Amino acid sequence: MQATAYTYDAETRSGSVLLDDGTPVPFDAPAFDAGGLRLLRPGQRVRIETEGATGAAGGLRITLVTLQTF
Repeated sequence: MQATAYTYDAETRSGSVLLDDGTPVPFDAPAFDAGGLRLLRPGQRVRIETEGATGAAGGLRITLVTLQTF
């Protein structure tokens, strides 16, 4: 799935992305670390892997954040 980086805190290595429909979804340090990134800037296009679903009781959880490559 693709998204756009929205926020990122380098100290906690966590932040949030915006899905293409504008829905913000947070990610935590393990999801950021799984992607092997060193830094993320707001506005960057990213690829995410998730578990759960939007609207589900547990909600959508990001398990990996990495840069979108073509």
